[in-house]
Amino acid sequence: MTDTMANLPSRLWTYQAERFPLLRTAALVAVFSSASIAVCARLGGRDLPPLHAFAVAFVVVLILFFQMRACDEFKDHEDDCRYRPERAVPRGLVTLREVGWTAAMAGAVALFAALSLGLSVAGLLLLVWAWLALMTKEFFAPQALRRLPLVYLVSHMLIMPLIDLFVTGCEWAARGLSPPPFLWLFLSLSFVNGSVLEIGRKVWTPSSEREGVETYSALWGARRAATVFAGCVVVSFLLLCGVGLAEHAFWPVASVGLVGFGAVMLTVRDFLADSTPATQARIESMSGLWVFVCYATAAFLPRLGGPA
Repeated sequence: MTDTMANLPSRLWTYQAERFPLLRTAALVAVFSSASIAVCARLGGRDLPPLHAFAVAFVVVLILFFQMRACDEFKDHEDDCRYRPERAVPRGLVTLREVGWTAAMAGAVALFAALSLGLSVAGLLLLVWAWLALMTKEFFAPQALRRLPLVYLVSHMLIMPLIDLFVTGCEWAARGLSPPPFLWLFLSLSFVNGSVLEIGRKVWTPSSEREGVETYSALWGARRAATVFAGCVVVSFLLLCGVGLAEHAFWPVASVGLVGFGAVMLTVRDFLADSTPATQARIESMSGLWVFVCYATAAFLPRLGGPA
């Protein structure tokens, strides 16, 4: 039976395996969402909220990440058909219409979940959707953005602190409170970590570059792209230390963060010394590991020391 003859659930399952690996994404979302809520409560000097808040944050963020993938399918469809015909939509595994309707139905679930915590939480979700819509339209200036890769990166990565604002809102907004002091440090960390992930997966060796695939190594050169990646990790580490200080757990957070930071810097050093597919893959892997370390350290390590 061909892809086009298979039933929709089966084809969508194949689609997620190729374009949105559900189990791996769910694991990352679980760490990200639970860490954000834990940090927010810690910064506010409050106990953790009920499990319902954690569940809503997890479900909605998982759906948001899928919707971001779906929007990319629409935004990049022309380039995918031209340069990447092996991908799921260009080769006919699923249609844009099917992906779009799946994302819309998932959105209804996300809205219902957010409303279960209150109108203010749902309002934060609508803010994320508004920015996602602008991203999909490339802010109505696609050519200008493509000429300015740093502006493109910043404009698209701003969705990460907006998502984190929603997630933390499952704690503070659901309780009818204002954001806690120093939450901006954690939201800034989310923005920079989004950049770490984005750049880390697009630092390629010259031999890996493909026509029609926009990478930061193709734009800036492999060495400069790796250096910019390292710079983002430096800023991320400093923000992590700032969050630890705000949580009254500077030394534990900074110490654990320094170990992860050192591992990333060694990986960058190896890539700069010998740019191979192996060191390229290590940079991408370390970008994800670094972000995991940041959230896990900021969220859970301070609680081992007791109340703030």
